[in-house]
Amino acid sequence: METTPLAPPPPAYEETSLQGVDHIEFFVGNARQAAHYYRSAFGFDVVAYAGPETGVRDRASYVLRQGRVALVMTAPLGPGGEIADQVRRHGDGVRTLALQVRDVDAAHHDAISRGARSVEEPHSVEDRRGSVRLSTVRTFGDTVHTFVDRAEYQGAFLPGYREERRDGGGAGLALVDHCVCNVELGRMDEWVDWYRRVFGFDVFQEFDERDIATQYSALRSKVVRGGRQGSVTFPINEPAQGLRRSQIQEYLDYYHGPGVQHIALHSDDIVESVGRLRRQGAEFLRAPDAYYRELPDRIGPIDEDLDRLRSLDVLVDRDAHGYLLQIFTRPVADRPTLFFEVIQRKGSRGFGKGNFKALFEAIEREQAERGNL
Repeated sequence: METTPLAPPPPAYEETSLQGVDHIEFFVGNARQAAHYYRSAFGFDVVAYAGPETGVRDRASYVLRQGRVALVMTAPLGPGGEIADQVRRHGDGVRTLALQVRDVDAAHHDAISRGARSVEEPHSVEDRRGSVRLSTVRTFGDTVHTFVDRAEYQGAFLPGYREERRDGGGAGLALVDHCVCNVELGRMDEWVDWYRRVFGFDVFQEFDERDIATQYSALRSKVVRGGRQGSVTFPINEPAQGLRRSQIQEYLDYYHGPGVQHIALHSDDIVESVGRLRRQGAEFLRAPDAYYRELPDRIGPIDEDLDRLRSLDVLVDRDAHGYLLQIFTRPVADRPTLFFEVIQRKGSRGFGKGNFKALFEAIEREQAERGNL
């Protein structure tokens, strides 16, 4: 009996290896107000601007930095075009997950040859500070990945931007730990396979209804990871059948399609970071008191003061490699879609599996207030 040979796995991204997340661009209704919010509440510095004053006629963009995190807030200057169309459909949300690469042309060619769809071919942008090589491919929904090589550039961000300097004071947010993506029911495996095939990512962890469920709702999730030393990590979620509408389905309903659900930012001292963020006006989900009563027996000894963690609503989880501390903001816009996570890892390589129930119940309390549970 003849058998069909299995297709060989795609070759590793040796030539173009992804170096990490370069920046994350949001399409928003008002870029100036969004930049002010992330500066005042999250401590980001405003470092660059592009708009009519710099020769850009269709948009205004503000670049914010903190540690190795770069966020770009971009708003349309008129009612037409892709920026206005996306904001009208999705509300404020992530458009671009930009990735640093050594060779944009090779990265783009490899991605297209493996099944990605090109949005923008490789090209260079230049000014007196040097040049940057860029290209873009499409991924889930209206989200895109832009490949960036800025080795020959000395400016604040990209050509076409002027330098700004408005200090935000910081909050100890050091780097992008991971970005979580929500996709429609039945499409998680399709996009996991896409990242394996196109970028050579591995499935790092996976969770199902037995791991991520409450009395009312559940989800399934697989974590894909790749790049230099696993520096690019995308957990991909889909809703699972439950008694009521899950938080993933609520996101899909309000965002009108798949997209980035939350961005996890690493801190080396989460207690200091969250304390400062709270004082600056960032709003976080609340953990039930019972969570902290059960915590010592579940996770064992930790360095942090439990009463201080309780006062800040910081969650703790442990795996075979150590423990982590994490906390989640409320949605950062009017639609219950995008939010942020602050995370500190003390050896743990996980994503807070032991906290899923407490987190989901906190989200469901807010869903119930919105009448969406």
